[in-house]
Amino acid sequence: MVAKIITGKTIGGVIRYNEQKVENGQAKLIQMAGFAVKNIAVNEKILSFKNLQQLNASTKTNTVHISLNFSPKDTIDEFTLQKIAADYMKGIGFENQPYLLYQHFDVAHPHVHIVTTNISSSGKRIETHNLGKIKSENARRELEQRYSLVKAEEQRKHKVNLLQPLEKAMYGKRETKSSLSNIVQEVIRTYQFASLPELNAILGQFNVSAYRGEPESEMFKNKGLVYSILDAKGRRVGVPVKSSALYSKPTLAKLEERFVRNKEAKKPFRENLHEVIRGELVRCNSLEEFTARLRTKGIKPVFRINEEGRLYGVTYIDNVNRCVFNGSALGKELSANALADRFSMGHVLSISLEKEQEVRINGQETEVDTRIPSLEIPLNSYQSEDPTPYELSQKKKKKRKKRIQ
Repeated sequence: MVAKIITGKTIGGVIRYNEQKVENGQAKLIQMAGFAVKNIAVNEKILSFKNLQQLNASTKTNTVHISLNFSPKDTIDEFTLQKIAADYMKGIGFENQPYLLYQHFDVAHPHVHIVTTNISSSGKRIETHNLGKIKSENARRELEQRYSLVKAEEQRKHKVNLLQPLEKAMYGKRETKSSLSNIVQEVIRTYQFASLPELNAILGQFNVSAYRGEPESEMFKNKGLVYSILDAKGRRVGVPVKSSALYSKPTLAKLEERFVRNKEAKKPFRENLHEVIRGELVRCNSLEEFTARLRTKGIKPVFRINEEGRLYGVTYIDNVNRCVFNGSALGKELSANALADRFSMGHVLSISLEKEQEVRINGQETEVDTRIPSLEIPLNSYQSEDPTPYELSQKKKKKRKKRIQ
């Protein structure tokens, strides 16, 4: 069992996120521990927690979001999940806290989400410092033994799709702003990237792009930034959303601060990533085989190809350790020039790709390791912002009628 704890300040956002999953058929609320009434609306669930949090208004970080992730080999029914959650909460000192338990079905491995607060009924704040490193780890080991679960160390060897929970943005399918907020916030929170191109390599996996505008534009000069949904060819579609309008306000100024921190934070992963990629490279006879092999290791290469079909850049996204490196930063033998020299590029030249578009292998995502569970994405609203293509078409029809009249 792999456990992950995230603390935050928005109980409403976390509950709405899980409830949205329920509404989409991707999750089920299987327990409301500590609630006198079980069948209540979403707003009432949020209010119940907020009333408790008001007992200690000085504590701003008062939301706890936990995910318990099990191996695909673990066969666990709903009742057992409830027992495990209750024992886990007791193990971390939260046995008297109310909580919502959601079972999610959006990835290959069984997992649940627990939403609670660290403010007790007496108004006392429950200490969360080192909660994950100490109490959670002890509880996790005990539960693995008690329920005969696959141990976390073994679970990390099993392959499941890590990126599936973050649904790719599709223009017109869902509200643009909430889709972008969902993806951008999760990526920025969990990945280590040191430049805007590196961030865009990651975001591209989810059909999202951060754009500064053309170098001569006022937006570029004023350090503006917008986020857009990408279509299947990597082109920006729909109305872009200003960075300051998204939930976490991922402006360029904030990103630049992260660039500096992430540059150092991702260094420990460089050597191992280099060895893994190099080990696969020597075994491959084609770019397709190289890409397919890397994906089984949770690594996604993004190739940059110019209008003449020449491979001029490559970025490696490590979706296991959630960091990204340019090929040249990992070593000359992993750079775009080295790959172009090693492999016959005729198959790349014949593929119709837009600039900056990745080479896809069989159009499929590959399974990767589960050591970093995702989905802890606090959203604060699901209100509609941009008109869908259908709504836009209806507006055009009305304008035409007015002109005729």
